[in-house]
Amino acid sequence: MEFLDRIGTALEKCEMSGMEDLVKSALADGVGADDLLNKALIPAMDRVGNRFEKGDLFLPELIVAAETMKAAVQILKPHLRGTELESSGKVIIGTAWKDLHDIGKHLIHLVLEGDGFEIVDLGTSVSPAKFLAAVGAHPDASVLAMSALLTTTMKHMGATIDALNAAGVREKIRVIVGGAPVTEEFAAEIGADAYAADANAAKLRIRQLCNKGQYLKR
Repeated sequence: MEFLDRIGTALEKCEMSGMEDLVKSALADGVGADDLLNKALIPAMDRVGNRFEKGDLFLPELIVAAETMKAAVQILKPHLRGTELESSGKVIIGTAWKDLHDIGKHLIHLVLEGDGFEIVDLGTSVSPAKFLAAVGAHPDASVLAMSALLTTTMKHMGATIDALNAAGVREKIRVIVGGAPVTEEFAAEIGADAYAADANAAKLRIRQLCNKGQYLKR
C-alpha cells in the first residue's frame, strides 16, 4: 500500500520528476502493474480531473499530471496482463475541418492516453473525408472525438457525421464533440452521441461509450 499511496500522491501533486523511478521501484518490490494502474494512477488522475473541474487546479498543472500519467503507463505496459489496457478502447480524435486550434485536443489526447486508451490522433483541420478514412482504417475504434474552437468550424462536425451516415458506417462508432462554442444542444442537433465541456468530462463520457461495446448499434 505504501507505493500505491506514494504514486497516487505524486500524481495528484503533479510531481513528474521521480515518478519513473517510483514506478520502477514499486515493480521491483513486487507490486503488481495492474494494481499500480487501477488502484493508484487511474484513481489519482480522476481526482486531478475533479480538482480541475472545481477550479482548484489550473490547466498547466493538469497537462503536467497527464504527462506524468503517460510516462508511468509506458513503464507499466510490458508488465500488464493481456487485457488491462485493451479494455479502455481505441479513440480517433481531431479538430474540425479548418480549425487549427489544438490545445484542447492535445490535452484530451494526454488524458485519454494516460488512462489507458489507444489514440489515433489525426491532428488539426481534419476533413470529413479524413475522419471517414480513419474510421475505415481502424475498425476496432469505438469512439470518434471532434473539437472546435470557432463557431465557423463547428458546422464541419455535422458534415463529418453526415459523411459517416452516407458511407453506412455511422452505427459502428460513437461520436463525441466538444470545444468552447459547442453546446449539448448543438451536439444533439448534429446527431452526435455525446458532448463534453472539458478533458475530464470527455474522458468519463468516452469511458461510458467504450463500455457499451466495440461496435455499437444506434
